[in-house]
Amino acid sequence: MDELIAEAQQVATAAAARLGITVRELRDPAAHEQVAQLFGRIWRTDSPNQLLDARMMRALSYAGNYVVGAFREGVLVGAAVAFFGIDHLHSHITGVDPDTQSRGAGHAIKLHQRAWALDRRIESVHWTFDPLVRRNAYFNLHKLGARAVKYLPDFYGRMTDGINAGDATSDRLYIQWDVASPEAIAAAAGDTREINMQAVYAAGAEVALARDDFGRPSPGKAVHDGRPLLVAVPLDIEAMRGTDPPLAVAWRREVGDALCAAFDSGYRIAGMARDGWYVMEAE
Repeated sequence: MDELIAEAQQVATAAAARLGITVRELRDPAAHEQVAQLFGRIWRTDSPNQLLDARMMRALSYAGNYVVGAFREGVLVGAAVAFFGIDHLHSHITGVDPDTQSRGAGHAIKLHQRAWALDRRIESVHWTFDPLVRRNAYFNLHKLGARAVKYLPDFYGRMTDGINAGDATSDRLYIQWDVASPEAIAAAAGDTREINMQAVYAAGAEVALARDDFGRPSPGKAVHDGRPLLVAVPLDIEAMRGTDPPLAVAWRREVGDALCAAFDSGYRIAGMARDGWYVMEAE
């Protein structure tokens, strides 16, 4: 374990350095207020305390939980808050300033979180994410080497922030990131292990849910007989919520139905294809 911890710390430090980012724990109230303001901008909330207020972050940090910020040239560009669960670390919220997304801050934070957990002999980190956001699905399943293990209908209840407002339900996929697993080690080393779609189709994959030519969900008639299943998601659900709320609601319903039916039939999510397909395999 000591060797794995040292390797995880080295990988996290090197990745942050390449990106010109410093990730560090935040312990003072002023820093926690800065994070609350950042989260408010990211999620476009009415109040900086709508998601997670600074006083709660202060308490979590003081109790030894994970409260960190990512800085580029001294400017806060990302943050994350996680707390201890039973036999795991629950990563409650991670956000990156929209102006710096796709510049690696989120990945740097997650690599830091992995090293932090391992240093405390915690080998599993859990969180939830919106299954309709394909870039997050790809990031979690491939960039990190985590697994989506459960579908959680309406997990948070009604949400009123600028990103989620108007959504039908707050359905989420539950992620389990076994940070000492071969998959997590490979991902940390840069092996994202892409889905081989040619092999998936060659195995007789069936389409449980497709996108039609107008971007609408088109349910298939998949038979859960052990062949791979494909479940499409919208290409940009966040934009769709603003431009066509009824269509976004339809996508929420259809994706939930398709994923839940597959989970109930003994399937697991093997990954997310770059063009927005969940690939599911029989366990």
